[in-house]
Amino acid sequence: MMAKKPPKPAPRRIFQERSKITALPLYFEGFLLVKRSEYQEYKHYWTELRGTTLFFYTDKKSTIYVDKLDIIDLTCLADQNSTEKNCAKFTLVLPKEEVHLKTENTESGEEWRGFILTVTELSVPLHVSLLPGQVIRLHEVLEREKKRRTEIERLPCSSSEKEKEPIEDYVDVLNPMPACFYAVSRREATEMLEKNPSLGNMILRPGSDSRNYSITIRQEIDLPRIKHYKVMSVGQNYTIDLEKPVTLPNLFSVIDYFVKETRGNLRPFIYSTDETPGQESTTEGRRERLKKNLHIA
Repeated sequence: MMAKKPPKPAPRRIFQERSKITALPLYFEGFLLVKRSEYQEYKHYWTELRGTTLFFYTDKKSTIYVDKLDIIDLTCLADQNSTEKNCAKFTLVLPKEEVHLKTENTESGEEWRGFILTVTELSVPLHVSLLPGQVIRLHEVLEREKKRRTEIERLPCSSSEKEKEPIEDYVDVLNPMPACFYAVSRREATEMLEKNPSLGNMILRPGSDSRNYSITIRQEIDLPRIKHYKVMSVGQNYTIDLEKPVTLPNLFSVIDYFVKETRGNLRPFIYSTDETPGQESTTEGRRERLKKNLHIA
């Protein structure tokens, strides 16, 4: 089997933005033809496997995914016979749907099968035709995914040790905030969006009380318009205050909802793409930097 050159990685800026938005490690990427139950036909996506989730982008340069698929509960990966030359087709059988995938060539098909099965079964599959170097990558990804899951399992245990710490620190540990969250006021959020339209047009911020949140967006239709939406914390869920209220399990899903409903016209506001991972991870750190850039007293 001839070794195929791996796809070139996305530029650093794009990689950093995707990492912040998804908050998951990247294991594999490449083009895929995808057909989900609601699709009429196959759609061509640049696809990333992060953790046990597939993120779909319209192209290699997009920073906001248009769809995603959680495959942690994969029942099986079934091969399909294809009459097309140099093409691999297989089906991801999940509890609630079957997703058909098609690759541009047979080798990338083997790689996708290998990585998907490795992260879902937590073992390197023996029945894939890969080169030694590719198998080594599967073992590396396996160790990273095992470590990631171990860290997730430890989180509930660590919560008891942090009972006496401030509530905001507890939330930061167990519920990482979306990358577009900033501890700013309504006026400050508006100013950020107006001064930096290229960085995104949607900000998640604290609400008028300490319990709820708000979404501030800037849309350009005829003229630029600023709108604000309440996001209320209801039990373990969050409800967007719309004409027909929408309830979602977490704030990441709230951001996803706005992105999908506007078909990507709304993009999370990511203030800086040049910082190193982990820099300014606290709300206070972000606010201090924003004050300097916005000249807020």
